[in-house]
Amino acid sequence: MRLLLIIGIGAGDPDQVTVQAIKALNRADVFFVVDKGTDKQDMVLLRQEICERYAGNRSYRMVSMPEPERDRRSPAYRQAVERWREERAGIWAEVIGAELADGGCGALLVWGDPGLYDSTLAIVEQIAGLPAMDLEFEVIPGISSVQALAARHRISLTQVGSPLYITTGRRLAEDGIPEHCDDVVVMLDASCSFTAVDPGTEIYWGAYLGTRDEILLSGTVRDVGGQIQAARGEARARKGWIMDTYLLRRAKANPA
Repeated sequence: MRLLLIIGIGAGDPDQVTVQAIKALNRADVFFVVDKGTDKQDMVLLRQEICERYAGNRSYRMVSMPEPERDRRSPAYRQAVERWREERAGIWAEVIGAELADGGCGALLVWGDPGLYDSTLAIVEQIAGLPAMDLEFEVIPGISSVQALAARHRISLTQVGSPLYITTGRRLAEDGIPEHCDDVVVMLDASCSFTAVDPGTEIYWGAYLGTRDEILLSGTVRDVGGQIQAARGEARARKGWIMDTYLLRRAKANPA
């Protein structure tokens, strides 16, 4: 039986790695790293730094897994994602099957938390269902970008008696802010969908949270929306990639 550890490593700061994650790092013989190309080499380097810092007193191997190209322009979004996951699962199954011996322990280091808008768990579940793999897996939670965002802006994500809604930029563009909710966390928003909400809405935005490239902006959409768009565009052009998250807080009605 092979064992694969899915380890959340935080939003970008190596100091966010938990004690539980450090213990897991020191169980792994092989670390599997998805190669997303030169533009996203920062993500690979962070994983290497974490391994060197927390598992550096023991021998281990790092194995690269190629990333298939994803069709981001297809109007059939869900179908395109499913095809991409199928391709990913095939590659991962082949590499893990070849590089992780029976009785061995491998690990995947997941940015943020594995349970929040990340495809790793769904793919690993698919692989573990293959009889030939003989694979079990464990999940170690991590500090998500949502938690890091709230901490860096020194705010609470929730208000008294009010729910918190977490969604994607795509869904925000299609559905807007739900009527029953004043607080919405938005992830995976390549189109700055916040520009379509009430301009009086407060926004707390952060990119590259926990890293030396971190950018934080806050205010009303009316006041800082343009600044966020400009900062996001410049940063993405400079680095070749961007990971950002934001909280929208509906403006309170003025008392009569």
